[in-house]
Amino acid sequence: MARDVQLDPSWKALLENEFEQTYMQQLGDFLRAEKAAGKIIFPPGPQMFNALNSTPFEKVKVVVLGQDPYHGPGQAHGLSFSVPPGVRIPPSLLNIYKEIERDLGLPVPNHGCLQSWAEQGVLLLNATLSVQQANAGSHQNKGWEQFTDRIVQLLSEQREGLVFLLWGSYAQKKGRVIDGQKHCVLKSVHPSPLSAHRGFLGCGHFSATNNYLLQRGQAAIDWSVPAL
Repeated sequence: MARDVQLDPSWKALLENEFEQTYMQQLGDFLRAEKAAGKIIFPPGPQMFNALNSTPFEKVKVVVLGQDPYHGPGQAHGLSFSVPPGVRIPPSLLNIYKEIERDLGLPVPNHGCLQSWAEQGVLLLNATLSVQQANAGSHQNKGWEQFTDRIVQLLSEQREGLVFLLWGSYAQKKGRVIDGQKHCVLKSVHPSPLSAHRGFLGCGHFSATNNYLLQRGQAAIDWSVPAL
């Protein structure tokens, strides 16, 4: 699988051994078999590692853990919660925008592309990096979770002073390997319409993130999303 992957050099150096592991080779076999069977996989191959390629290891300041890529046509592009320009803003992202508006007074953007966050050091990482069209969760338990657990572990061990935003029980479970003494870990319910009103709306995570970064002498994240 490694030879097929275009990966940012900082991540490639850290994850090269991971691609040689049996579980990643089996994952590669699974993905090739799915494509050979005519199944449509999202996001497109070159975008599966978009989160890592958009935010090099040493540039990461904030980590947002998602679960699955979106499974509708044209939605997933390798960044958790994000959709490409021109695609309708998903409900969970709309609630994220509403909380940013409440917390920081920033207007709700007119699109759902979070590339500007990624380029500022916000790693928008899903637990699984692929999905079959119209089949949510179809690529769970195929190896991706072990791979992304390793990413979280490397960030926890080799970096210091990161902010981890863990929204919902799934993200919180995945975040158990994070060293809370070295990093700032912020938790709330998921921003989904099913749960956002139970504590996500009002959590203040965006101002809290920036306050933590500023206290450590780092630049705050500009959580506004440039209009198209």
